[in-house]
Amino acid sequence: MSQAMHDALIDEATATIAANAEELTALDQAIGDGDHGINLKRGFEAIAAEKTKLADAATGDALMQAGMKLVSTVGGASGPLYGSLLMGIGKALKGGAGLEASVMEGVALVKKRGKSDVGAKTMLDVLVPVAATLEATGGQPVPARVAALRTTADEAREATKPMLATRGRASFLGERSVGHYDPGATSTRLLVHAACDVWERTT
Repeated sequence: MSQAMHDALIDEATATIAANAEELTALDQAIGDGDHGINLKRGFEAIAAEKTKLADAATGDALMQAGMKLVSTVGGASGPLYGSLLMGIGKALKGGAGLEASVMEGVALVKKRGKSDVGAKTMLDVLVPVAATLEATGGQPVPARVAALRTTADEAREATKPMLATRGRASFLGERSVGHYDPGATSTRLLVHAACDVWERTT
């Protein structure tokens, strides 16, 4: 991955989270700790502060470093979970795996870290179908792939609203968690769109 693409991904992700931090926090106030947007904004700003250092690293190393930065700077569950995703992808890329397999490895690490899977009203409800779509569209032109990824992310996030939360802080609410979008699924959707925008622009 080029330095320009490294920079663009960091800039796009940071700007996207900053622009939507209030919405993410409001969603989290309804069914969580109320700090999801604030925490992620701090984490991505910490990554952005090291953009030059990350740009000089190979993609796998850069993702692992970014993941560790999220773990060390973001409170709550989102830091360790997003950090695990990036570190899992980065480690797989360093080991020679392709993009699709590396994303699958990152998602597997999130499952392990969160002791969860699809259907529990978490970020995995977007991550898992997005990873499956990435794998299923391998070999297709980039515009078709990003369109499919955006659609999958949108539909998967929408599907969290009627779900009953069975993991995380929202699970304490029982039936009252139904009817709310999951904050983690929402931030995942936003970041998928951000990554797609960069992929489309730089390919």
